[in-house]
Amino acid sequence: MLVMLVTVLCAPLAYAASEAASGVDYTNAIVVGISIFAAGFSIALGTIGTGLGMGNGLNGATNAVGRNPEAQGKVLLTMMVGLAMIESLAIYALVVALILLYANPLVKIVIGG
Repeated sequence: MLVMLVTVLCAPLAYAASEAASGVDYTNAIVVGISIFAAGFSIALGTIGTGLGMGNGLNGATNAVGRNPEAQGKVLLTMMVGLAMIESLAIYALVVALILLYANPLVKIVIGG
């Protein structure tokens, strides 16, 4: 988190150093800095949510097998499908973060417009 904060705070300085001293436009640096922060925030929330969901799912599955060992096959199959669905949410968060970092539509609007 600290690395992300330092990156966001140093991005405007890096862009400002490459521009001339007069008439510097910080809009691009601000958009890039906020995009980096949003990418890190989306990955953080995505992994926290999926971690909690997987933990709850595994807790329920182990409790169910402990109470009824004969149903282990059905519980295991349902648990694996559920864990795959939960893991797909983490992958969606990764995709959103990669889009924000490498194919950010806001940078194209700011530069082009």
